[in-house]
Amino acid sequence: MCAVKAALLGVEHPHSLAHLRTLQQLPEVAQILLWDPNGEALASVRQNQGEKVTGTFTDLAELLADPELFFVIAALRNDLGPDLFIQVMEAGKHLMAEKPIGRNAAETQQVLEAARRTGVQLGVCYQNRANPVVQEARRLVGQGLLGPLMTVEVRMLTTQVQFRDPGHWLFQREKAGGGILSWLGCHYIDLMHYIAQDDIVSVAAEVETRSGEEIDVEDVAVLSLRFRSGALGSLHVGYTLALSGGGYHNSRGYDTYFGVNGRLGRLYWTAPGAPTELYAETTHPDWADAPQRHQQFTLGASPAYGGVYGEIFIRRFIQAAQGQGTPLTRGEDALRVARVIDAAYESSRTGRRIAIAG
Repeated sequence: MCAVKAALLGVEHPHSLAHLRTLQQLPEVAQILLWDPNGEALASVRQNQGEKVTGTFTDLAELLADPELFFVIAALRNDLGPDLFIQVMEAGKHLMAEKPIGRNAAETQQVLEAARRTGVQLGVCYQNRANPVVQEARRLVGQGLLGPLMTVEVRMLTTQVQFRDPGHWLFQREKAGGGILSWLGCHYIDLMHYIAQDDIVSVAAEVETRSGEEIDVEDVAVLSLRFRSGALGSLHVGYTLALSGGGYHNSRGYDTYFGVNGRLGRLYWTAPGAPTELYAETTHPDWADAPQRHQQFTLGASPAYGGVYGEIFIRRFIQAAQGQGTPLTRGEDALRVARVIDAAYESSRTGRRIAIAG
């Protein structure tokens, strides 16, 4: 496999430099181009983190005109993303887009239609799918060790808005589209589908702004979900932690629980960040010799976004774009999550349970 030329669009997004580190770690990437409308920000990034960077651009059309450019990672403000994502794909470049891709399902759908029209690979940065704990949980469910699923229960609490720059565009509805659901809850909605291997078909929800900060998006949300199989789900997300520090890359800044309950048993993890342990128990005869198991994972260390599993996530995308294997995410995964979030907002606004379109 020949190493390729990649580009990073946007150097001021909270995740931009983490994506740049991933590109710099991957041997599959030989050269990196950077684009951002802010020339000073580009110069600063190249000076301080310039490994493999061979060009910077403030003109996106000029960057996309490079015939050797193979794929793009784009980390942009949510309201600016869709038009630029479409421009990238119409230039024939494969695209890994930061979530949520669009501010709502309609915008996300437009980006998917561009991917289908141009035939390029479109992925969304739900890199938590590559975490080996997630992969193992999905494998156990897929093997039927838990039997028919009954419930999926998830909690994700993180640091309060006051520690996250309340003036940031992430807390402005016009620019972000939504609050904690579209920024962080989306990861857990995606994992609920991915691990259960079942579609969410209806939502009842309450969302609210309770931080006391001058923001116009929700900072807490509680969702009641129904899967196509009949299993139920619950998701509680909130910027609620008062004693866990601040910053966007804070390993102490999360309190998470993820559990899947079936007729034969259950699995779950609890973690302050990326999960490293998995508990499982089942009455399935295949586990009769050890019906309760606890697996400890030491995650591979790397400067890449998500560590070694973050490298694997992007590697799978590159390989799929080269016609080898399947990616861990596609644009359709972003649309599925966007429809759930749209339904949650509508449910909270109307007081009704909302069926998921599509």
